[in-house]
Amino acid sequence: MEMDNKIIDESIQGQVLKFETKNTSGKKLFLESYGCQMNFSDSEIVASILTEKGFSMTQNFEEADLIFINTCAIRENAELRVRNRLNDFKRVKKKNPKLLVGVLGCMAERLKSQFLEQEKLVDIVVGPDSYRDLPNLIEEAEDGHKAINVILSKEETYADLTPLRLGSNGVSAFISIMRGCDNMCSFCVVPFTRGRERSRDPDSIIAEAKDVFNNGYKEVTLLGQNVDSYLWSGGGLKKENLSSEQQAAATNFAQLLEKVALISPQLRVRFSTSHPKDMTDDVLHMVAKHTNICNYIHLPVQSGSSRILEMMNRGYTREWYLDRMAAINRIIPNCGISTDIITGFCSETEEDHQQTISLMKEIKYDYAYMFSYSERPKTLAERKYKDDVAEAVKKRRLAEIIELQRMNSGIKTLLGIGQVHEVLVEGFSKKSNEMLMGRNSQNTVVVFPKQNYKKGDYVNILAKSCTTSTLIGEPV
Repeated sequence: MEMDNKIIDESIQGQVLKFETKNTSGKKLFLESYGCQMNFSDSEIVASILTEKGFSMTQNFEEADLIFINTCAIRENAELRVRNRLNDFKRVKKKNPKLLVGVLGCMAERLKSQFLEQEKLVDIVVGPDSYRDLPNLIEEAEDGHKAINVILSKEETYADLTPLRLGSNGVSAFISIMRGCDNMCSFCVVPFTRGRERSRDPDSIIAEAKDVFNNGYKEVTLLGQNVDSYLWSGGGLKKENLSSEQQAAATNFAQLLEKVALISPQLRVRFSTSHPKDMTDDVLHMVAKHTNICNYIHLPVQSGSSRILEMMNRGYTREWYLDRMAAINRIIPNCGISTDIITGFCSETEEDHQQTISLMKEIKYDYAYMFSYSERPKTLAERKYKDDVAEAVKKRRLAEIIELQRMNSGIKTLLGIGQVHEVLVEGFSKKSNEMLMGRNSQNTVVVFPKQNYKKGDYVNILAKSCTTSTLIGEPV
């Protein structure tokens, strides 16, 4: 999907992913996914499970027999958006009493009683580790029972399932390499909604990557809450439980990257999300070694203040983060960098905010996901700290970093003019069917005349002009 805005705040989060199949037999499923790439990847697993059970997919929820909404709990606004959507479905359900509505994913465990009993918005509630149980839960709901499974697993990775990539552009595919998170960042609900971290068998990852490449895809993105901590020992044990010999024999993230890159030089490899405390130089050297591993890293900083980072329990300081940035610039020159930033975290002073501003000026991110802090249930921050920054101050600080990022994005895009960029074509430009769009290695959108090129082609483009976030050029 072409995104012309590299300055991203909370107002445009929660894009909807919809699936459709041409099979018109059986009951119809409408599936909508909100939030992060992991949620979209999970929805592809759900689609695979249910189409195997005879469901066909529809993009029209009013004709569906079963509606699932895959939810995000990372932001309060995301929850409000889901709740409003469920009310839309409730109105349809009044016309069609046999319609079943279910909630999947990160909101499932926390709001199960509200959705099922208090507000009677849904019939089925399923957590992210329980998708294999969906056929049984649907049968329960069809019999008139409220169906629920939100049990978190220490083993489930869905490694043996082939996702149904119906929402894809046919060029890029997501591959989940691990699930859950062991980083207890004080603001984050992920450890409570997705459980403990577990890595997936690398052989299954390679097999999936080969499968998507053989089916015409030209790019894969390896997904995990913290990809840098990926480690497969053969038994799924944690690093701290492995002997030195076992660790030496295990597959780490740098080695996994190389295994995927070696499938074909025509297969681009991306990954997300990296964690500053865990990103090692061996990963950076692996990116530099293989031209088909994209020169792009998403490295969330969250704050430029070491005091705030400590309160966030991020495990690094401002100085550590800048050291990682220096290593990226040294090992991977001209690497695209994006980040996440939270403004108005508990007790954040104007000095803390200015430290974030100064960090942004020093690094000049290509783009950023920027939010004002909202307190999330069950987190350490909710239990330990007071959400004491006034809403007006949060909004003002957010507006300041958005404006600064707009400037920085323009500066970084401008540097691409006069250079030749290898672009993987994703489809037509959103403004004209006479123009194609794709991305370069640094994840910058590039637009150019279509000529005889088509989706999935690699094209060398000389950039001649730009907008704040998009390069415009000609094939060479």
